[in-house]
Amino acid sequence: MPNPKRKISKSRRDKRRTHYKGENPTIAVDSTSGEVHLRHRVTADGYYRGKHAFPDMKKDV
Repeated sequence: MPNPKRKISKSRRDKRRTHYKGENPTIAVDSTSGEVHLRHRVTADGYYRGKHAFPDMKKDV
């Protein structure tokens, strides 16, 4: 397996790793319930894009 011929300096290593930092998740607000949730995910109440995703699900609220 190939190995580097010389030690990679800390500055060169850190320059490569500058893009590794995490991003903030994109957050959306449901139009029906007003609940904040991740994009393209069902809310905790079971709504997705303003409609109830599971009509058979019993509502416990």
